Amino acid sequence: MSTFGLRAERAAALAQQRELDLLLVSNLVNVRYLGGFRGTNGLCLIGLDRRTFITDFRYVERARSEVPDYDIVRGKQDLLESVVDVLKESSRPLRLGFDDADLTVKAHRRLTELLPPETELVAASGLVEELRAVKEDGELASIRQAAELTDHLYRWLTEEFGLAGRTEAEVARALERRAEDSGADAAFPAIVAAAENGALPHASSRDVPIERDTLVVVDFGCRIDDYNSDCTRTFSTGSLDSEATEIYEIVRSAQEAAVDAVRAGAAGKAVDAVARAPIERAGRGDQFGHGTGHGVGLEVHEAPRLAPTAEGSLAPGNVVTVEPGVYVPGRFGVRIEDLVAVGADGCERLTSLSRELVTV
Repeated sequence: MSTFGLRAERAAALAQQRELDLLLVSNLVNVRYLGGFRGTNGLCLIGLDRRTFITDFRYVERARSEVPDYDIVRGKQDLLESVVDVLKESSRPLRLGFDDADLTVKAHRRLTELLPPETELVAASGLVEELRAVKEDGELASIRQAAELTDHLYRWLTEEFGLAGRTEAEVARALERRAEDSGADAAFPAIVAAAENGALPHASSRDVPIERDTLVVVDFGCRIDDYNSDCTRTFSTGSLDSEATEIYEIVRSAQEAAVDAVRAGAAGKAVDAVARAPIERAGRGDQFGHGTGHGVGLEVHEAPRLAPTAEGSLAPGNVVTVEPGVYVPGRFGVRIEDLVAVGADGCERLTSLSRELVTV
C-alpha cells in the first residue's frame, strides 16, 4: 500500500473515533495529502471499507495514475450529486463527516437537499489537518530541502545582490526568480519592507528605494515537492540608532528563548508566552500583536499554532515557525523567524542562518 493509502487508513480510523461512517474530503490540499491528486476538482469519500475518489471528465484518466489506492468515479458536473449516488449503495443510515471549514454554505445546503433525510451530516473540521500536522520522514526531507534552499538564497541576497539602493519590489522579484532558477517555487510572494514599511507585519513590497542606515524585514520561503519553508530576517543597511539596535536584541533574545522552549508536549500557548515575556518586560508588548508561530507543510500556514489562544500541545514531527517581532509604527519593524522540527527533547532548527544583526 502506498503512503496515500496508509494516510487514508489513518483518516478512516480518526473518523471512526468520532463515530463517523464516512468522511467527505473536499479541501483540495487535504485531497492531495490523502490521495495524491494534483488537479483542481475532486472529492474523497473515506471509511474503514471505502476509498472512493470522485472527479469530472477532465481528470478521470489522470486520477487513475495519481490516485491508485482509490476507486475512481467519473462524477457529474455537480460532484455532490455523485457523492449522493455513491452513498445510495449503503443499506443503512449514515453519519457523514464533512469539513465545515471548507464546504461553503451553498454546497452544504445543496448536499442536505440531495441526501436522504436519514443521512446525518456531521461537522468534522480539522480531522485531516490533525494528520497533516505530524510530518512523515519524506515530508520532513522535502521541507528541509526547501529550508536549505531558502538559506542559500538569503546568503546570495546579502553577499551578492544587496539591498540599499534597490527597490523593495526589485529585491522581492529577484528572490522569487532566483528560487525558480534553482528549480523551486516561491512559497509565497516575498515580503521586503524597509524602514516604516517594516512596521507592517505583512507589508507589501513597494517600488521605493531602500535607504541606507535603516532596518529591512525580508520574509521569504521556497516550495519543493509541494512542501514549503518560511524564514524571516531583519537586516541593517548601515548605522542604526540605539532604539533600533536595542529592539533587535530584544527580539533576538525572545526568539532564542522560544526556540529553546519548543519540544514535544509543550503547549502552543506556553511557547508563545516564553517569546512574549522579554518583549513585554521591555515595555513593547503592545507592539507584538501576532502569534509566535504556525505550522508549515503543504501550506505555509497550517496546524499547529504558537499563540496566546492556541489549543493543544506540540508533538514529535510537528514543523513550526518561531517568529516573534516588534513593530514601531511609522519607524521600523524587527522580526526573526526560523523553521524548526519538533522532537521529544527539543527541536531541530531547519534554518541555518545567523540570528545576529547583519549589515548589508
